[in-house]
Amino acid sequence: MNKKLWVALATVVALAGIFAMALPTILHKAGLHPEYTGEKVQLSPAKRALVITTSHGVLSAPGETEGKPSGVMASEMTHPYYNFLDAGMTVDVASVKGGEIPVDPQTLMYMIKTPEDERFLQDQVLQAKVKNSLRIDDVDFSEYDIIFMAGGWGAAYDLGYSPVLAKKISQAYYAQKTPVIGGVCHGVLGLINAKDVEGNALVAGRRMTGVSDKQVKELGIAITPQHPETELRKAGAIYESQTAFRDFFATHVVVDDERRFVTGQNQNSGHETAQRMMAIIADRK
Repeated sequence: MNKKLWVALATVVALAGIFAMALPTILHKAGLHPEYTGEKVQLSPAKRALVITTSHGVLSAPGETEGKPSGVMASEMTHPYYNFLDAGMTVDVASVKGGEIPVDPQTLMYMIKTPEDERFLQDQVLQAKVKNSLRIDDVDFSEYDIIFMAGGWGAAYDLGYSPVLAKKISQAYYAQKTPVIGGVCHGVLGLINAKDVEGNALVAGRRMTGVSDKQVKELGIAITPQHPETELRKAGAIYESQTAFRDFFATHVVVDDERRFVTGQNQNSGHETAQRMMAIIADRK
């Protein structure tokens, strides 16, 4: 191999290395995981938040049991958790089945891993909560001021199919403590089967968001059994979203007119969704 070819090869390798190192910054600048620049509130430890996640850890076609490892998207759990915790709240973590929560390994890859994800990997307290999550059956939702449902592909397999979750969301809505309820991305599927006292969908007629059908299509993962935009519309919600050249880089947060539900469009919406939930709590007298 002559010298010019070696130089050319070395240049390509160097450029590839530079691009790889710069990729997290490039993605962030494009809109992935934006920083929250709005007003932040402080609450007391007497205020409690519950972060709920999937228990499903395989990306498979409906009815099949084998596929790529999946679960909760790391940032959709870590962003709200640390927002609530750093604001002074007491934060618990639960999942549909309880026990160890599957964290999608792809969402901890270096190019999309966030500072909160890094913090989680060093945080023995949160790691213990994730390894030994509460089972939703055993949790009294009415004891919480905020109920937040994280997304990720795993949530498409169990949050919207859990009668226990639907019932507990319904009961929490009417509880004396009147918690603020919501989530991001596929997490909003936990709302679709909640009912009001007349048996109607609790989300019907409410402005809400969740991951768009466009984003699901663009990511090429359509085998999941439920898609939030589709299911919210079926339940009668007034669906909203923002778009971008790829919706993976968009974000949108919606507070319903009653200020009881706060929903975020996707993985970019966790900080703002959590902060706006806490702002509602702080505004209450």
